[in-house]
Amino acid sequence: VTADEGILHASGNGVPAVTKDYCVIYNSSWISLPKSLDNATFVTLENLTSTVLCNYSEVPSGLMKDKAVVVMRGNCTFLEKARIAQSSGAKMLLIASKPRLPPLSDNKTDFEDVSLPVALIRYNDLVDMQLMLGNEINVTLYSPPLPEFDSSMVVIFLIAVFTVALGGYWSGVAELENLKAIASPGERETRRKKEENVTFTPVTVILFVVICCVMLVLLYFFYKWLVYVIISVFCLASAMSLYNCLAALVGEIPFGQCRIVCCNKNIEVRLIFLAAFCIAAAVIWAVFRNEDRWAWILQDILGVAFCLNFIKTLKMPNFKSCVILLGLLLLYDVFFVFITPFITKNGASIMVEVAAGPFGNSEKLPVVIRVPRIEYSAATLCDMPFSLLGFGDIIVPGLLVAYCRRFDVQTSSSSVYYISCTIAYAIGMVLTFIVLALMKMGQPALLYLVPCTLITSSLVAWRRKEMKKFWKGSNYQV
Repeated sequence: VTADEGILHASGNGVPAVTKDYCVIYNSSWISLPKSLDNATFVTLENLTSTVLCNYSEVPSGLMKDKAVVVMRGNCTFLEKARIAQSSGAKMLLIASKPRLPPLSDNKTDFEDVSLPVALIRYNDLVDMQLMLGNEINVTLYSPPLPEFDSSMVVIFLIAVFTVALGGYWSGVAELENLKAIASPGERETRRKKEENVTFTPVTVILFVVICCVMLVLLYFFYKWLVYVIISVFCLASAMSLYNCLAALVGEIPFGQCRIVCCNKNIEVRLIFLAAFCIAAAVIWAVFRNEDRWAWILQDILGVAFCLNFIKTLKMPNFKSCVILLGLLLLYDVFFVFITPFITKNGASIMVEVAAGPFGNSEKLPVVIRVPRIEYSAATLCDMPFSLLGFGDIIVPGLLVAYCRRFDVQTSSSSVYYISCTIAYAIGMVLTFIVLALMKMGQPALLYLVPCTLITSSLVAWRRKEMKKFWKGSNYQV
C-alpha cells in the first residue's frame, strides 16, 4: 500500500490571521484529499496528545465532536484509532509521530467503513504550530500535485551551462598563455612557476574513479562523522577557488596595485583583502549552512567557483583520457543509482541516500548546486524544497569541454570543438530534465551528458579528419 505526502494548512484566530503549512503523510487508497485550498473545509483542532486513543475509555466526552483531533501514535493500529475517532464524531484524525514519518499501511478493505481523513504529522511540527498560531487553530488537509516542470530547473540549467562554458574558456586562455610562454624563452621560467595545472593520465583517471567509489561507500556507512570532514574540505577548497577566480578578474584591473613587503615577498594589498573576503564567505556559509532562506545562494556561488577552478586546473591530456574518465564515471553513476537498490537492506540507492543524508541526518553534503523550487506542492514542502545538480555533473563534462577548448587553441580551429561540445552539454541537460519530468524520479545526469558530449566531439573530429590528433592530444603534436 503506497503512502502519499499532503499538506496540513493551519490558521490562527488572530488579526490578521497567521497561517502556516506542515507536511503530513496520508494514504490515498483510504481517502482522497482536495487538490487546492479552494475545495478544502476547515475544522477546529483539538490537541489530545496526552492520549494515544487506543480504546474508548480514553475518549474525553464531547471534546471530539466535529473537530480535527490530534493524538500520539502509541502501539495500536491506525484502524483502531480511526474507528474510535469516527464514532466519537471527529472530522479528521491526526496522529503525532516523534520519529520519522513512516508510511501509513493497512489493508484497504479494513478501511471501507472509515470516512474521516487520517494523516501522520511530526510532533515537532505540532509544537511549532502551537507556538506560531496559539491554542485556537483551524486546520484543513489538501494535496497539490507535483508539477510536471518546475521553473527552478531553468536556473539550474543556466548555472550549469554558464559554469561549463566559462570553465572551458578559462582553460583555453591559460593554454594560450602557455603557448606564448613557450615561444618566448624569457617568459618560460616565469610561467612555469605560476603554472598550477594537474594533468590526468589514464592510470590516474582509474585511480580517481576508484577513490570516488570507496569514498561514497564510506559515506554511506559512516555518514554522521564524514559529513563534517566533507564540509570542512568544501570550505577550504571553495575559499581557495573563489580567490583564484576573483584574483583572475582583479588582475585585469589597472589600478589599486600598491604592495607591501612581507617575508621577502611583494604582496598586493588588494589580494590580501580579497583573501580575507573569500575566507569570510566560506566561514559564513559554514555557520549558516542550514538556513534555507538564503544560504543556498552562498553555497551556489562557492560551488560555481569550485567547479570553475577544478575545470581550469585539472587538464585532460587527450581525448583518450576523457573517454576513460567519462565512461567510468558514467558506470559509477548508473551503478550507485540503479544497481545498489538490489544490494542494500532497505532497497535504497546508495547515491540517493548519501545525497539526501542517510537515516534522516539533518546535515547535507555540500556537493550540489541548490535552487529553491518555485512551483508549490506537497513534495516541495515535505522533502524536495530544492532542485539539485551535483558538482560532478558540471565538472566531469566540463573537463571534456576544457580539453576541446585547449585543442582549438593548439590547432587554431576557431573554437569549433569548444562550441560544439558546449551545445552538446546543454542538449544533454535538457534531455535530463525531460526524462526527470517523465519518470518523476531523480536521474543520474551523466547518463545523458556523457553520450551527448563524447559523441558530438567525436563527430566533429571525424568530420574535420582530425581524429588521430584529437585522440592523442598535445603528445601527438610534440
